Amino acid sequence: MNFPEPLVEGRLIRRYKRFLADVRLPDGTEVTAHCPNTGSMLGCQPDDARVWLSRSNNPKRKLQYTWELVEAVPGQLACINTARPNGQARSAVESGTVAELAGYPSVRSEVKYGEEKSRIDLLLSGHEQQPDAWVEVKNVTLAEDAQGFFPDAVTTRGQKHLRELMAQVASGDRAVLFFVVNHTGIEAVRPADHIDPTYGKLLREAADAGVEVIAYRAHLCGGDGEPSGVMTLTESVPVILEL
Repeated sequence: MNFPEPLVEGRLIRRYKRFLADVRLPDGTEVTAHCPNTGSMLGCQPDDARVWLSRSNNPKRKLQYTWELVEAVPGQLACINTARPNGQARSAVESGTVAELAGYPSVRSEVKYGEEKSRIDLLLSGHEQQPDAWVEVKNVTLAEDAQGFFPDAVTTRGQKHLRELMAQVASGDRAVLFFVVNHTGIEAVRPADHIDPTYGKLLREAADAGVEVIAYRAHLCGGDGEPSGVMTLTESVPVILEL
């Protein structure tokens, strides 16, 4: 999947009230952009960071700009828009990039399921040899020494999703936790036990119960380190669950 229009570069002034970010454009104009991320964004909002915004021409929108990318550290980009990973994962599955999930002719999004009243990000069905696959997608942007960590804040919602996935395995279906690695500096993914030890413990329990855990990294920049306008998932990266 690609951005439909070229992104607008700016410099981050501040993020506040979770969903707002003030950005200085190259001509000196300051704009307020929508920040589509409910997490802590740990490591993804350094002072005066280069950021890239998408621009909407919808006159009914209160905020014209949406924050999409940030240069988390020099030469490394991260996509902070958590509305993007589901589409990235779906495109990768439908294109055959995700070998683990190949062979499913039907892909549906936001299907209600589970005793805890959840919505699965992707439901894959119609495989000739495999049961339906329930796929929960998570965005990974927290990087430390080339390691990606999830979550970046305590997540009771994420814990609920793991319980729901385990229940699907118990019922005879496949359940998959799909980490979309939206940070170009990440080489492997680990549970963030130092941030949410309960999530890390539950993730290992889920893997032991048969929940499949995979991770694919997005292509966010070209050889010059600048945004490429492309958000395609291109390669798998290892998920390390050992303590």
